[in-house]
Order: sequence, then structure tokens, then C-alpha cells
Amino acid sequence: MRVNRKSIEDMHRVRRLNLINGVTGIKPANLIGTFSLKYGSNVSIFSSVVHLGSNPPLLGFILRPTGEVNRNTYDNIKETGYYTINHVHETIAEKSHYTSAKFDHGESEFERCGLTEEYLYDFAAPFVQESYVKIGMKFKEEILIEANDTRMIIGEIQEIILPDDSVDDKGYIRLDKIFDVGIGGLNNYYSLKRIATYPYARVNEVPPFGQAQIKKKRSMKARLYVSGILSGVFFLLLSLTWVMPNSNNANVTIPAG
Repeated sequence: MRVNRKSIEDMHRVRRLNLINGVTGIKPANLIGTFSLKYGSNVSIFSSVVHLGSNPPLLGFILRPTGEVNRNTYDNIKETGYYTINHVHETIAEKSHYTSAKFDHGESEFERCGLTEEYLYDFAAPFVQESYVKIGMKFKEEILIEANDTRMIIGEIQEIILPDDSVDDKGYIRLDKIFDVGIGGLNNYYSLKRIATYPYARVNEVPPFGQAQIKKKRSMKARLYVSGILSGVFFLLLSLTWVMPNSNNANVTIPAG
């Protein structure tokens, strides 16, 4: 199957949405919680949260154009400067999915979707009580992506709240142990399974994955080199056999008739 740019343009809208949203592979499922003094709490699912740096600890996520529909998440973050990111696990996946519905301003997704808001350590935005990994964020900046009028919201981590046994001695979060889920496309949810942990990659420690290919290339180069030498010798001998008879003919004296 091949899909080129023209095919994408001509594709039915829903099929295009599903294909392009899924082409990047599995994305993290997170609930972003915010609060407004006027409208109260808000929570919505996002699959675009991305790590931007560890020192300072920065995370980003993408918001669709603010003029399309009510952007409660964006408005609330701009109002208070704080928000939370909460991992979605298997038990709350369905409830979390429905927070993406277009609720009216002031209508709490927490209540409608059966999730519980909680406020911890005097943080200014609501966490999702049912989530196992909760992250308190402070808004730092936004970047307008002019190509499609979306925005990247960048925040700095202020709090991380998670079970003690979900973090190993090296600091890795065992996402499979807390049953985190990932999103493929718009509405396909996947369970996570750790298959391996590999060391930091150094050039001198790379396993011999490509040794067969390297040997094959070297052998081919050697054959080409030898072939080139033999071809050179052949043409040299050929030229000598052509020159020598002509040289002998040049010394022959033709007797007078």
C-alpha cells in the first residue's frame, strides 16, 4: 500500500484523520486537569504530551487552533498558570476517552465522566484521583505553529506523585506495572509491555549486528580491487601485443624490384 500527498488530500475526512493520527505509532494517554475561578474544574484527554528536557524538567503538549471550539484547557492555563498531567491506566481508559467530548463551558468533565478531582499539596490545579502517576505543571511559554495554527504549550514540572514501587532503583517508571495505556490514532487504546532495557549506546559497545554485511561489503570491495588490477594487466598486455608486431614491421627492408 502506498499513500502519497495527493491520495491524502483526496481521502475521506474520517479515514484521513484515522490514518494520519495513527501514523506516528503509539502515543501516551494523559488527562490534563485545569481550574477556572469562573467555570470551575476541567479535565480532558491528550495524546500529544512530550518530554522536552530534564534540567529544567519540561514537558510540552499540542493544542488545536483556539478558534475552532471552546478551549477550556487553554483558557484555564492562561488564567491560573498551572495544570496537571495524569497518566491513564486500563481501569479508567473508557472514562478518560469520553472527556474528549465537546462539553459546554462550566460543565465538569470530572462529574460527567465519573472521575474524581483532588487537590494535593496546595497545588492550584486538580489532579485525577484515579490516576497512578500525577504531575503538577507550571506554564512557561507557548509556541504558535503557523503551519496549522496549533500551539505547543510548554510547562515545568513542579510535582510528581506516584506509587513508591512503580519506580526502580535507576529512576525508571515501570509503566507496565501500573497498567498505563497508549493511544493509536484517535480512539484505539493499547496496553503497554516492557520487552527489554538496553544500556546507553556507545559506538565502541555496539553489538556485531552488521558484521555479515560489513564482511560482504569488504569482500566485494576486494573483488572489485582485484578485478580492476587484472583488467589493467590485461589491457597492458593487449597494448603490448599490438605495439610489438608493428615495431618489427618498421625495421623490414623492402628490396628494389
